[in-house]
Amino acid sequence: MNGYQALRESAAWIDLSGRGKIRLTGEDRARLLHAMTTNEIQKLTPGQGSYTFFLNAQGRILADANVVILEDAILLDTEPENRERVFQHLDQFIIADDVTLEDATDGLATIAVEGPDSKDVLEAIGAPVPSEDQSSQSWGNRTVLRASTTGSTGWLVFVPLDEKQAFVESLGTVPQADADAAHVVRLENGMPRYGEEITERFLLQETGQMRAVNFSKGCYLGQEIVERVRSRGQVHRHLLPVQIDGQTPPAAGAKLTADGKDLAEVMSAAFSPGLNRVVAMAYVRTDAARPGFELHYGDARATVGTAR
Repeated sequence: MNGYQALRESAAWIDLSGRGKIRLTGEDRARLLHAMTTNEIQKLTPGQGSYTFFLNAQGRILADANVVILEDAILLDTEPENRERVFQHLDQFIIADDVTLEDATDGLATIAVEGPDSKDVLEAIGAPVPSEDQSSQSWGNRTVLRASTTGSTGWLVFVPLDEKQAFVESLGTVPQADADAAHVVRLENGMPRYGEEITERFLLQETGQMRAVNFSKGCYLGQEIVERVRSRGQVHRHLLPVQIDGQTPPAAGAKLTADGKDLAEVMSAAFSPGLNRVVAMAYVRTDAARPGFELHYGDARATVGTAR
């Protein structure tokens, strides 16, 4: 079974070791992150976590991260492209705080185990399988986080680099899925990724990722804009999955139309062998942002899906 099929039907592993891993220690680590991100941090205890955004003062999204609360530190897991950006963004706001940042990326591998049978795979090798989204559990000197990069059931396993090969071998016959396979499955599941569908162009509410924000927490950088958008309801576009008839994916930036009007902008797209059509994610104007709404890409029909 190839990696694509395994991700959809059973389980596969994905080497995500390039993802940024930033470790925060010091008494003020939770307070600093709480003031710098959109989600709750200070009330979290070891084993808990959250998915969060880093914003600039204009409310634009600089990066996203999984926040992993450890016994003696906080681990940030972020996209490879955001490794340096997140580190520098935090570092510039550390003044009199008792916080030390460490870029742990090069010493810590990240292996995702994802797919419908991924829980069985991890249990078979004796790994813990935290049940709540964004929760984690130590496994010796490894950490297992309940989080998915493809939108399927999945866990991220953080492994010391010198144990990476042994861990991969312990997975036995579970196939590896490459980046292309993971990309297609992610789009099939309507799972956005920072750097492709979510960028600094967009506001938090436009992405639909409301799991990344806590409206009851105290002040944080960019909060004024988030609150203003919420109170005024000024959201004019929504990130949604779209399926397009045919086998040729449109390029990023392509427009989807209805009645001669541009109503959506494609951010990413790929041909899905399993669905025999193109799967995409696009920012859809509010008046077209409902499941089943029919758009067009040239002569091809495009159908708006349901947000995650």
